[in-house]
Amino acid sequence: MPLIPYALPRAVLFAMDPEKAHETTLDLLARVQNTPLACLVGAPFVEDPCTVAGLRFPNRVGLAAGLDKNARCIDALGAMGFGFVEVGTVTPLAQPGNAKPRMFRIPERHALINRLGFNNDGLDAFVRNVQQSHFRQKGRLLGLNIGKNAATPIESATHDYLLGLRGVYAHADYVTINISSPNTKNLRELQSDAALDALLDQLSQARDELATQHGRKVPLFVKIAPDVDEAQLAVIAATLKRYGCDAAGQANNAWGVIATNTTLGRAAVQGLAHADEAGGLSGAPVLEASNAVIRQLRASLGASFPIIGVGGILSADDAVSKIEAGADVVQIYTGLIYKGPALVQEAAAALAHQQQVR
Repeated sequence: MPLIPYALPRAVLFAMDPEKAHETTLDLLARVQNTPLACLVGAPFVEDPCTVAGLRFPNRVGLAAGLDKNARCIDALGAMGFGFVEVGTVTPLAQPGNAKPRMFRIPERHALINRLGFNNDGLDAFVRNVQQSHFRQKGRLLGLNIGKNAATPIESATHDYLLGLRGVYAHADYVTINISSPNTKNLRELQSDAALDALLDQLSQARDELATQHGRKVPLFVKIAPDVDEAQLAVIAATLKRYGCDAAGQANNAWGVIATNTTLGRAAVQGLAHADEAGGLSGAPVLEASNAVIRQLRASLGASFPIIGVGGILSADDAVSKIEAGADVVQIYTGLIYKGPALVQEAAAALAHQQQVR
């Protein structure tokens, strides 16, 4: 366990503006990683290997994208016991994101609202930070999450994703295509049938070229929203299946899906302070909506298609519910903010136990 109980830094951080607390935490993590002070955030690692999308995951608990957009703290975050870490979303060009304030806590529901808007230092700085990390050398997996710049018209979005893919490919165990953030205008339009098919087609062709160049085929995961109805989700699943499954319906390990991003829904936080702020809601209120999406995806995509489950994990039982819904592995973000690094070990141990008793 970390040497400092999380209750102490949490009290200090929760007294600060949410975005200021976020940046302060990242600054401290960047300073202590790969130094003797890393023991302050380190935790025992739970071994629970599994193979998903042709990759060997050391355990089933990962960090979701969004916490470390610039890939500054990969090693410090990895020391918390994650089997895999995903960083980004990164865009080709640096951008400031949306106007502040843009992060809000709803502690009564263990939730956050953010409308950050892919604020990041750009692809070149991101890749430099990734290259300086040692996480992959320890046998852990690194996911790199790419998006489009806010100034890029939606009809030109594919251009940004291709730039991102080419920039991160050599440094990633898998690449996530973020088409579901609610904080970039019109981005979720890319989840529609024709737009998604066109995007996946271009990315598939580019990935084939990169695979030849680098001698390995990196899996691509599409991150989708929880705010899709059953008909929309069926369309998404059918498109993913065309690219990610063979004629017999078996996954080809080239494509996977991450379910889900944040929600625009507010029913679970209605009447609470900040509930009406624009942006994506994350944390406990997303758990059931995310699980429902995972269940439908698993039913549509078959048993072998890679699914990463994320959204609302605040306890070990929540992590187990994701696997029971059909996810292969899970990711945490908001739960880490509310519960601290101990949640990682608790969730990993629960998932390892679940596999043993099956």
